[in-house]
Amino acid sequence: MSAARIPVSDRWSRAGAWRLHPGCAMSLRPRDAAVLRIRRGRVWVTLGVPGAASPEGSGDRFLQPGDALLVPSGARLVMESLDLSADAPPVCFDWSDASPAGAGRFGREVLAPARESAAALVQAGLALARVVRGLLGYAEFLVAGRGRVLTSLESLRS
Repeated sequence: MSAARIPVSDRWSRAGAWRLHPGCAMSLRPRDAAVLRIRRGRVWVTLGVPGAASPEGSGDRFLQPGDALLVPSGARLVMESLDLSADAPPVCFDWSDASPAGAGRFGREVLAPARESAAALVQAGLALARVVRGLLGYAEFLVAGRGRVLTSLESLRS
């Protein structure tokens, strides 16, 4: 059995459809509460909740299409496909935010895309800043020519 680890600490990496291939296991640890919904296939889920007050909070579960599981923040979820044959289709599941803001239609259709757009804009701004910083670092090289960097006194003589 091979293991895969998917980072789920970023809000924009959680939402959407995921696949789990037969013979593979996946470990997920949400920073905020999340919901696991099985769309196709059957899985064996082990949920570890730190400081669970009752045995129902942690343990093994078997989920099939249509089942949903609320995963509290800080919990560790390990999931494995129950179909072990190599030609079996992968398990398809959704991993989404369980916060109250994402529960309704407004949260799904307005707030979630707005958060994703804001995150994309932040990443684009950081990438642009890195490009500008890189170009400024090569400014001396480009001005000096022929691969030789002029010192500040040499550049004043020209």
